[in-house]
Amino acid sequence: MEVKGKKVLVMGAARSGIACARFLAARGAVVAVNDRKALEEWPEEARALKEEGVGLLPGDVPMWLLDQVELVVLSPGVPTKTIPARYADRAGAEVIGEVELAARFMRGRFVGITGTNGKTTTTSLIGKLLEDAGLPVQVGGNIGTPLISLVESSREDGWTVAELSSFQLETIADFHPTVALVLNVTPNHMDRYDAVTDYAAAKHRIFRNQTPEDIAILNADDEIVSSWASGLRAHVTLFSVRRELEEGLFLRGRELVSRTREGERVLMTRDEMQLRGLHNVENVLAALAAGLACGASPASMRETVRSFQPVEHRMERVAEINGVTFYNDSKATSVDATLKALEALADDEGQVILILGGRGKRAPYAPLAPLIREKVRRLILIGEDADTIEGELQHEATIERASDMADAVRRSFEAAEAGDAVLLAPACASFDMFRSFEQRGEVFKQEVLKIKNAEAGSQEPEGKAEKAFLLTSDS
Repeated sequence: MEVKGKKVLVMGAARSGIACARFLAARGAVVAVNDRKALEEWPEEARALKEEGVGLLPGDVPMWLLDQVELVVLSPGVPTKTIPARYADRAGAEVIGEVELAARFMRGRFVGITGTNGKTTTTSLIGKLLEDAGLPVQVGGNIGTPLISLVESSREDGWTVAELSSFQLETIADFHPTVALVLNVTPNHMDRYDAVTDYAAAKHRIFRNQTPEDIAILNADDEIVSSWASGLRAHVTLFSVRRELEEGLFLRGRELVSRTREGERVLMTRDEMQLRGLHNVENVLAALAAGLACGASPASMRETVRSFQPVEHRMERVAEINGVTFYNDSKATSVDATLKALEALADDEGQVILILGGRGKRAPYAPLAPLIREKVRRLILIGEDADTIEGELQHEATIERASDMADAVRRSFEAAEAGDAVLLAPACASFDMFRSFEQRGEVFKQEVLKIKNAEAGSQEPEGKAEKAFLLTSDS
């Protein structure tokens, strides 16, 4: 793809938009970046693009500019239905996203992973499986590193493992994953899509350019995803935790099994996994299927899975304080993700104090009700959607409102008994109170550690505690 001299508008001044603007400008394109926020609210890195010859356009895009641009690159947070994107398209500009732009320059082959829940854990695990198997691999996409930033490090003989959101898949055209994987599809982002079918259609786009030589990995237990199997051009590999499959990967008792026409093989047992919960067995089966498709050996993959720890902000065990265990699942930004987090703790003897809330996605919270009745001692609500959550779940558990994360953690600890778990699994986006789910998780962990330190200090001998206080005062 030749971009030298081409007039390009990048919409969105966040991480992927900044990376795209820098990439295009370095290759001689005439680039402008637009974001509706005031310029002083842009990230410093975005404002610094001006020094690299990139134009900065806060607010609405001028129509005269849309008549001139030849290429529009949308950041994932910018809907394809936005008026400037539609206007530019009708005026003859090509409208794509960062994933499509990167794919046109990337060398080697792609593994693409999408789904409502489990993407980051599965993506990280696949990257590790291939790395430990000795295959050239790099990992990026929705997981944090924009794919456009990985173009220079890509290799003809290598793999790029890409986590892909529905927003990113909306804007692909020629992106072609050799291995495409869909973990699940449950209601999410209903603030952006008119119906679940629209959201599912965006996920389905991951298969649009696959050929019979490619591999499509599907969850046989997901009603929507499994219904796609018969209509794909790629060879389909199924995985299941609920039943044995004639061909595919499945859970049988405690064993993770791979079955092909040539026979079956036990890849490992569930007891060898560090990851908790049945949903993580799904993630591991899907990752193993991708690893096999890429040529990783079963023996190597078993060793990798045995040592693989939960990804940060995904059922991350933070601390135990006076018999209460704190878990950070800030990445649980959908109701289904929160449901899976609760299910992962369902076998524990203690109860759960659940921190819910944030910016809602217009999905009902009712699916949480049965497990909340069974497992949750107290609900601690935060953020914009607290009223909605309380309205839907007020009869399922005792509810408290918290003013901020520090208050939520304090209330949770006070409500918990020895043997209980405090779980941050908000079922909402973070943007009402935090920059990202990562920041939300970090603040949660900081507040937990403050309580841990305070509890440890209160249990010290009197003289030692007094000395510590004096040192603190002097500083």
